[in-house]
Amino acid sequence: MKSIFDKVSFDCSKNVTKSYSTSFSSAVKMLAPSIRQDIYNIYGFVRFADEIVDTFHDYNKEELFELFEKDLSNALQNKISLNPILNSFQHTVSKYNIPNELINAFMKSMKLDLSKKEYHTDDEYKEYIYGSADVVGLMCLKVFVNGDISKYETLKNGAMRLGSAFQKVNFLRDLKADFEDLSRTYFPNTDLTKLDELSKQQIIKEIEADFEAGYQGILNLPIEAKFGVYTAYVYYKKLLSKLKKTPSLEIKNTRIRVPDYQKYGLFAKCYFTYKLNII
Repeated sequence: MKSIFDKVSFDCSKNVTKSYSTSFSSAVKMLAPSIRQDIYNIYGFVRFADEIVDTFHDYNKEELFELFEKDLSNALQNKISLNPILNSFQHTVSKYNIPNELINAFMKSMKLDLSKKEYHTDDEYKEYIYGSADVVGLMCLKVFVNGDISKYETLKNGAMRLGSAFQKVNFLRDLKADFEDLSRTYFPNTDLTKLDELSKQQIIKEIEADFEAGYQGILNLPIEAKFGVYTAYVYYKKLLSKLKKTPSLEIKNTRIRVPDYQKYGLFAKCYFTYKLNII
């Protein structure tokens, strides 16, 4: 029975989420049970695509990505895949009518990571951010609004800005790995070999504006999604706060983290904030 295979596929996507990101996994647990699995399914898909271009250094990445892309196309067309991650993803895509243009934009940005090392203009940078982060926020929003097109259009900008904020925080905290290990630099007009406090603060100001716009969207999310998304928002805001206080030279030479004891404190604070109906 296919239902058994689907359950195995869903479990695989959930395990991928838990294995690769304890923080995001914790935030997903704050979502209503009715939508958790679909967010796991989306995360599993984007995580695997990202792993191909970022970590499989001993293998032919271009070949692996091309195969993944073909398998994705077949999964979406046939509504089944023997790749459990893609089988889970196609299920969610079909269930919530996630547009192909969002998926294509994501795959385009991932493919850029195979060859493109620098982003020289704002347009290049924004296009990459849109494909690598904004559309992921929009895929999740499709799940959150459960087919309500009017609600989707109303919350679309906030979801994109929040996705942008999360991605830019990741860029800033991963400067060392991206620059030294992958020879990549995403921020345009910024010399990462000479990153100073002024450049860092300009980047942070841009991220703060994205967070503010994203927060306004969170306030209007359906009840099933609000707590989980707010939890992710608070966690990334904490990361940004730590980055803001970290000297630029140190950011280039280390990866800023939120210790587990602080995470638990943040999650507890989010819970009480939510229960007191402050958000």
